[in-house]
Amino acid sequence: MRTLKNYINGQWVEPENDGWLDVENPSTEEVIARVPLSTMNAANEAISAAKEAFPAWAATPVSRRVEPLFKLAALIRNNEETLARMIAEEMGKSLPDARAEIKRALENTEVACGMPILQQGDKVIGCAEGIDGEVIRVPLGVFAMIAPFNFPAMVPFWFIPYALATGNTYVCKPSEQVPCTMQLLTEFIAECGFPPGVFNLVNGDRTVGEAFLENPDIAGVSVVGSTKTSRIVAVRCAQTNKRFQAMGSAKNHLVVMPDAQIDKAVANMITSCYGCAGQRCMASSAIIGVGDETYREVCARFIEESRKVIVGNPLDPELADEPMVMGPVISAKAKAFIMDMIEQGIREGATLALDGRGFVSETGHFIGPTVFTDVKPGMAIHSTEIFGPVTVIMKAESIDEAISIINEHQYGNGASIYTQSGHHARKFKLEARAGMIGVNVGIPAPVAYLPFGGMKASLFADIKAQGKAVVRFFTDEKIVTERFWPV
Repeated sequence: MRTLKNYINGQWVEPENDGWLDVENPSTEEVIARVPLSTMNAANEAISAAKEAFPAWAATPVSRRVEPLFKLAALIRNNEETLARMIAEEMGKSLPDARAEIKRALENTEVACGMPILQQGDKVIGCAEGIDGEVIRVPLGVFAMIAPFNFPAMVPFWFIPYALATGNTYVCKPSEQVPCTMQLLTEFIAECGFPPGVFNLVNGDRTVGEAFLENPDIAGVSVVGSTKTSRIVAVRCAQTNKRFQAMGSAKNHLVVMPDAQIDKAVANMITSCYGCAGQRCMASSAIIGVGDETYREVCARFIEESRKVIVGNPLDPELADEPMVMGPVISAKAKAFIMDMIEQGIREGATLALDGRGFVSETGHFIGPTVFTDVKPGMAIHSTEIFGPVTVIMKAESIDEAISIINEHQYGNGASIYTQSGHHARKFKLEARAGMIGVNVGIPAPVAYLPFGGMKASLFADIKAQGKAVVRFFTDEKIVTERFWPV
């Protein structure tokens, strides 16, 4: 069993802490590591190291700042399977999902290697008589991240490579539930030649997050979590003039039109709804069938295919070659909440067409695929982010009604439509109020060089994650107006 440490100022240290937390494999309930619950003093030590490292790092030419990132990309590429298996062990997602996550972390690192282009400013020669105007992008200082449990590698890498490449220094707090993946990635970072203090890792719980929000030396904070947490972070950062990217909860809808290719759509929806056991901000958990016939067919076909989903330990050798394996939810607490929501759906009058509570396993926090039909807008199982393998199916009489259901929902992370009609697809992508739109794509998560983020209560920020967009978060624009007289 591993005992994890913090990485501060280029050194691995056992921090001042308020105790230790066991890290559990959610498939087996085996304790696989112990993580320190760092104190606020330990977090502030990392922030101080990052602050001290900032001036020299910011002054380093951008072409040299990305050199360690090229090395990091190579290390990630050469250790993809090791990282994927670690994610499967500590988080419980299937190996195909874990491998896809590592590829996205790698792709974000590769995109950030293009910072010599991405960070370029603008210049106008002769904006007035004998005067030139210029916009330059400069780093701000120390940035921090509070990471979620569901993507222990990918989500931190929406931010870390870009922050470092733009000349900032960084402090990352991984989720205390899944700290092992970032521990290994930090070991790789330590090999890449970043100066001491440029990148720091602090393990712990909300105490570390509080330090990020309170410390005046933090220029900005990124967090991915619930809307409740994200709203608090946004308010606290605004009060102290820190930049913030606070990504919250989701309830992503899939709209099925009468002209959809049902076979392909249902297969796609199964992956979208049950990948990572529904524990991802882009998981689809609400399906809308447009028209009576489409609704009935979607219900029948989706329930039939849901029964075929294999539930089990993703590291079980017997499941290694299965393309679709659904692992456990992250903890006993998460499972209890999902069970309560299923009971709530029954009380509200929805039809429990497929009950996943009967899945039996000697160990692990497993729930089988669960499907509700006859669901109405306003029911708790529709309005709440359940974050588990629970799908609700609704009916709309028209595309306008389907879009209205989406737009009236408090969350607006992602939404997709299945149709062969260009007219309907265009209408949907223009009118549906969600930050990420899919057309015949069940998980419309954008590739690494495009921005990632939602709308409404799914995002508290005006700059989204990853790609070229996030460069604006990690830099400030200086506008220079200059003139030189002849000597």
